[in-house]
Amino acid sequence: MPGQRHGPEWITDTPDFTVKIATDFYRNPAAGLPTNHGLVCVVSARTGQIRTILADQGLLTAWRTAAAGALATHAMARPAAGPVAVFGTGEQARLQVEWLARLRPIDTVLVHGRSQDKAWSLCEELNALGHQARPALADEAAAADMVVTTTPATAPVLQAGDVRAGAHVTGIGTDMPHKNELPPALFARAALIATDDHQQCLDHADFGHAVRAGSTTDTGDTPVGLLLDRPVERPEGAIKVADFTGLGALDAALASAVLRELAP
Repeated sequence: MPGQRHGPEWITDTPDFTVKIATDFYRNPAAGLPTNHGLVCVVSARTGQIRTILADQGLLTAWRTAAAGALATHAMARPAAGPVAVFGTGEQARLQVEWLARLRPIDTVLVHGRSQDKAWSLCEELNALGHQARPALADEAAAADMVVTTTPATAPVLQAGDVRAGAHVTGIGTDMPHKNELPPALFARAALIATDDHQQCLDHADFGHAVRAGSTTDTGDTPVGLLLDRPVERPEGAIKVADFTGLGALDAALASAVLRELAP
C-alpha cells in the first residue's frame, strides 16, 4: 500500500544528508523474494555532490529498527525480566531477538505467527544461535515478560488482558495509518508509554489509535530518547509500552556511519 510514512528529519552539524527509498511488498515471500527493499543516497551537505548510494535491499532499515527496538526493550523492561515473545516470523522478529540478546540474557523465546511452519522455521534459526525458542499461542506469548510485535497487522495481534503486570511491550510494525498491532486497552493499562516521535505516533501508530479510542491522552507519552538518557523507574507491577514508527534521523546517522567505515 503506497503512502508517505515519515516527514523530513535532520541532524544538525553533520557533513551529509540522506535520501532513502524503502518498500514493503508483503506478497514477495510467496515468490521467494524478501519483503523489504530499498536504497539510501548519501549527499554532501557542503557541496550537494552524491557521495555514495547504498543499495542495501532494506538491510540498513532492518538494522536500525532492530537496534532501536532492542535498546528500548532493554531500557524499559525489568532487569530480571526473563522470557521474550515475538509476534511475527520475519527478518525483523529474528533481529529483535538477536539484538536484544546482545544487551541482556534471554532464557526463553516464544514465537507467535499466523503460519505454524514459519514460526517453527524462525525457532530453528533462533535455536541455532543458542536461544531456547518455541512456537506459542497468542495468549501465551502475550504473557511473556517482554513482548515485541513485528507484523504488518491491521488489527491487534494480542489481547490487552493477556499482558501480565510488570511486563514490557514494544510495538514495531505499526508505521502507517491502516496498520494496528497493539489494542487501545493496553495503553489504558500502561503506567509508561514511550514513542520515538510524538507526532508520527499520534498520526499513524498504535499510540494514535489509543488516543482516538479514548484509552490515553495525546500528552500521555514520553520521548523514548529521554528514557535512554536516564534510568527508567520500573515498579514491579507496572506495564510499559514503547511504540515506534521509525525515524529518518536514524537512517541519516546510520548511513553516515557506514560511509565512514567504507572510506579509505
